[in-house]
Amino acid sequence: MAAFEIRSWTSPDGLRLAYRVYEPENGGEGGDAGEGEARLPVICLPGLTRNARDFEDLALHLAAGGRRVFCPDLRGRGESDYARDAMSYQPPVYVEDLAGLFEAEGITRFIAVGTSLGGILTMMMAATRPGLIAGAVLNDIGPVIDPVGLERIGGYVGQGRSYLTWMHAARGLQETMAEIYPDFAIGDWLRLAKRLMALGTGGRIAFDYDMNIAEPIDAAAKARDEAAQETGTAAPAADLWPLFKALSGVPLVVVHGALSDILSGETAQAMAAQHPDCELVTLPRVGHAPTLDEPEARAAIDRLLARLS
Repeated sequence: MAAFEIRSWTSPDGLRLAYRVYEPENGGEGGDAGEGEARLPVICLPGLTRNARDFEDLALHLAAGGRRVFCPDLRGRGESDYARDAMSYQPPVYVEDLAGLFEAEGITRFIAVGTSLGGILTMMMAATRPGLIAGAVLNDIGPVIDPVGLERIGGYVGQGRSYLTWMHAARGLQETMAEIYPDFAIGDWLRLAKRLMALGTGGRIAFDYDMNIAEPIDAAAKARDEAAQETGTAAPAADLWPLFKALSGVPLVVVHGALSDILSGETAQAMAAQHPDCELVTLPRVGHAPTLDEPEARAAIDRLLARLS
């Protein structure tokens, strides 16, 4: 089984940003030594409140198949430093940060796996750095974001909940996320808790991100509300279709949770219709966001990588 190493790079504003590197053993199953380095690497980009641990099972699977896999912690998450300026917790800054990772590892082309926010970053990089992304997986995210889901996320981001034990943490997730993962058993909730949370200095278990990541979200919501009051109409949502269309030249997998309140079935179908080389995988009884440990999602990712070997 492949192991991982934690490395770091420095952001333009001086933060230490951490990432996991999963190296293939002997080129992967049935591969030759060194073959993994010749293959395009995979970079897994997490969601808003998630971190590198979100991809640990997928990364081990891909490394066993002969790929180098990089799983960064965005600023303010996991092993990475918290930002001194909370307003830097925004997608353009994350994209600028990631450029430092590519330079540190000599990465000029890769396959992206992006969950939620990570998928937005994937689309942004495709639009701003043509040729960088050779293929992509967008996990429950697209060019139209359902306002219902945005409101739900805005209601919990930055809330500093903590728990006495891992079992308490698992039960807490079950109480708030049962509609997202209705088929989870307690063992699944425990595993999710250990991905999302960490043991803090006070001995309590808390979510593993800087609560201040909520500040730009709150500021944007306030600005929209003020504009709506002045004009009497709601501000139009950002048009992300041009970013999505920047991926039109590469193979794409769109993973859609059938219960998602972020990516609607209508938008997922429109993405598949407008992209010339897109496989849409809709997962029943899963909300936002799929773990990518689901067999259907894993098989689709394997099919994409087999084409890009």
